[in-house]
Amino acid sequence: MVTQYKNLINGEMVATSDWLDVVNPANEEVIGQVPACGADELDKAVAAARAAFKSWKKTSFEERQAACMAISGAIKENAEELYRLLTSEQGKPHAQAKGEIYGAAGMSAAQATFKLEDVVSEDTDTRLSRTRRVPVGVVGGIVPWNFPVMMAVQKIVPALMSGCTIVLKPSPFTPLTTLRLAELIADKVPAGTVNIITGEDSLGPLITGHKDIDKITFTGSTATGKKIMEGASADLKRITLELGGNDASIVLPDADPKKVAEQIFWSSFQNAGQVCVAAKRIYIHEDIYDELSQAIADYAKTVVVGDGAEQGTGVGPIQNKKQYERVLELIEDAKDNGYKFLTGGDKDPSGTGYYVPITILDNPPEDARIVAEEQFGPVMPLMKFSSEDEVIARANASDYGLAGAVWTSNPEKGVEIAEQLETGTVWINEYMHLSPFAPFGGHKQSGFGAEYGLDGLKEFTYPQVITIKRDAVTA
Repeated sequence: MVTQYKNLINGEMVATSDWLDVVNPANEEVIGQVPACGADELDKAVAAARAAFKSWKKTSFEERQAACMAISGAIKENAEELYRLLTSEQGKPHAQAKGEIYGAAGMSAAQATFKLEDVVSEDTDTRLSRTRRVPVGVVGGIVPWNFPVMMAVQKIVPALMSGCTIVLKPSPFTPLTTLRLAELIADKVPAGTVNIITGEDSLGPLITGHKDIDKITFTGSTATGKKIMEGASADLKRITLELGGNDASIVLPDADPKKVAEQIFWSSFQNAGQVCVAAKRIYIHEDIYDELSQAIADYAKTVVVGDGAEQGTGVGPIQNKKQYERVLELIEDAKDNGYKFLTGGDKDPSGTGYYVPITILDNPPEDARIVAEEQFGPVMPLMKFSSEDEVIARANASDYGLAGAVWTSNPEKGVEIAEQLETGTVWINEYMHLSPFAPFGGHKQSGFGAEYGLDGLKEFTYPQVITIKRDAVTA
């Protein structure tokens, strides 16, 4: 019998009469069912969050911190169960799933240390003026399917630490681990402060348009982000959008191909390429292009593609059928245009599961779809460049600006190039390092606002300035 998971509303685990199937992308089998919520369930969750906000907004830093540390502890104490469940619904190998679960616990604990202090802007004989941060209210959080647990806690924890309450919607493709977490924390946070409900994609616009939700925090595609921004404009909801990216990596001629090949490979292929900041365009200087491209391709042949629950798997399946078909379409487009493949390009039509072979293209043109579009799959285009000015221009010639990287034996040169890239984050000689203490957000069409750090926490608040006139006339 398939396990049915319940939603968390006002401190209780509740079900609905209608259910959604959740599929394991490794074998396309149904592994669980979750409630199919609509407007009625959303109204109940929002009402619970609104009622809880009245008291939660008055709590101390210590009370908020205790609740968030309890969430962190619940994740850590149940890590093995959670990461195995995560692999079954998301597809990523156990090692990567374990990294997400422990990362979510660590991220929660780190963000529970952030405290927004009042700032005095004027302190004279005649006037005292200070700025305090006050919680926005009820938050609507919408989470994607690539890192469902990490993305959930990075919305829940800052919401609670700011004094807000939250209604969270997991992706219908990967809701199981989040609902299991909901069950684990139901008695660890005050009723109504955290509500987690599931539903089809149609539930998202209901959240965005709900009159009693004050802020939307969303991680997902740029196309959906634009719709959320439009929907939130009706009543000027506050928004934080962490959107798509077509992230460029630049490999300078002084980089050692033998040292960087494996790292560059995983910068693109971790989580089967389903990472918003994955390296999606690799620019390699022509002096080392042949050697490095061959080293990357040789390493790729050693990596096993398969079920993430099986030992030795390095790259799991694409998470869902729709994305699987889109990645295959991009590969077919490359084949139709005669682009050269160093590895991959084929699929087994008789197999089950959403597997795409590791695919690396050899110097396709800049206007190729595989270069110009965000692949979000295990596909990597490698391109040659000859000068710094040229490659910086090519890297910046995108509507996106989420992240990027520079690989070089000269860190100072790496910084010089990084400062010219139009992205929110640039790494030098590494990739995908996100600190809970540093803001993360995109430029251009890669996002709006920031997550992580004090900047991310402030996204859940309004500034309020209180001014006292000290020489005021008194009766």
